[in-house]
Amino acid sequence: MKYDPIDNTLFKTNRKNFMAQMKPSSLAVFNSNDVFKTGADSTMPFKQHRDIFYLSGADQEDTILILFPDCPDPAHREVLFVTETNDHIAVWEGEKLTKEKATEVTGIETVYWLKEFDKKFFEMMTQAETIYFNTNEHYRQAVEMQTREDRFILKTKAQYPAHNYAKSAPIMQRLRAVKHPLEIELMQTACDITNAGFRRVLEFMKPGVMEYEIEAEYLHEFFRRRSDGFAYTPIIASGNNANVLHYVQNNQECKDGDLVLMDVGSTYANYAADMSRTIPVNGTFTKRQKEVYKAVNNVKKAATKMLTPGTLWKEYHKEVGNIMTSELLALGLLDKADVQNEDKDWPAYKKYFMHGTSHHIGLDTHDYGLLWEPMQAGNVFTVEPGIYIPNEGIGIRLEDDVVIQEKGSPKNLMGDIPIEIEEIEELMNK
Repeated sequence: MKYDPIDNTLFKTNRKNFMAQMKPSSLAVFNSNDVFKTGADSTMPFKQHRDIFYLSGADQEDTILILFPDCPDPAHREVLFVTETNDHIAVWEGEKLTKEKATEVTGIETVYWLKEFDKKFFEMMTQAETIYFNTNEHYRQAVEMQTREDRFILKTKAQYPAHNYAKSAPIMQRLRAVKHPLEIELMQTACDITNAGFRRVLEFMKPGVMEYEIEAEYLHEFFRRRSDGFAYTPIIASGNNANVLHYVQNNQECKDGDLVLMDVGSTYANYAADMSRTIPVNGTFTKRQKEVYKAVNNVKKAATKMLTPGTLWKEYHKEVGNIMTSELLALGLLDKADVQNEDKDWPAYKKYFMHGTSHHIGLDTHDYGLLWEPMQAGNVFTVEPGIYIPNEGIGIRLEDDVVIQEKGSPKNLMGDIPIEIEEIEELMNK
């Protein structure tokens, strides 16, 4: 891993919090992700399952975590299984976790080789009444392939049909939604790396550069600061490409007079940053570009102030819509008749701002969080309003990552990333 070692206090705390919510005489199992094949003998870069990382910090393939707080054998209340390393693996694949290193990383004292899993698991299952399965219940999930967790669930149900089954997801959603201070530090690092990338691009940008060259500038800066790269597929959208919300081709020339919308974030220690900035290719906004930009920034600032404990998700988005409607009226993009005659299920402002304002962020770019419960301190949200005007060739989105505080305004993890028109123009033209 490129990132610096993480204090295992984080993972010990996360396990303690999870086990405190488990049923009596129950155990929970968490599997690492698969290594995905691309063809022949090639594989995609390994990305750890966020839940097992959250609970253990173990960041390698073929890893299994068992939590069994009521186990009669104290040594089996927290157990980690890892692939047995050897000289051959060390030569061909590099260093893997030894038992001693696994304990150092995770804080788990009992570590077995993976080949021992079936035997040890049988022993523990004879002592348990309920098993927690870790299903993906994120509200945006659209997984079509069978995962390692899926295969484990099918196998376990066939082998242990008399046990009770429970779900880890409701517990994980609540825990992961409220960030530990150490998580906030890691997310701040991801945002700081993103800041460095953006400032590099401000110096690099000029008419004639290609969108993919901008993408390369970000990646160069991310890698040199110990990031594993992009937290998600970056959007580098110049001109009217910015009006395609998920434009990822990044293969067009940036032309004089156009804007470039960049939706980019680094990842650090598996934690994501998610930033959007829109800048002029030639370093100077036109009058109309400034008008629209200021409107988007006004909405972002107002929306950020609303992210406080107790705020309800639906009410928040409804109020942001009202603020956006006022800005669009001032820009002349809507008139009173548009608002008076609007469809309540698709308000008039949606013609120019069709996506949501905020989402949870953390280990996943679209992180776990319960949208039907009031917001609380420790939640981390993006704030990302936008205005998209295809017939004017203008698409502007501005986005920061903010932490809800117990009292006062949210903490903006991207507060040092330039966003005001004057600062952007000054940095691009110095």
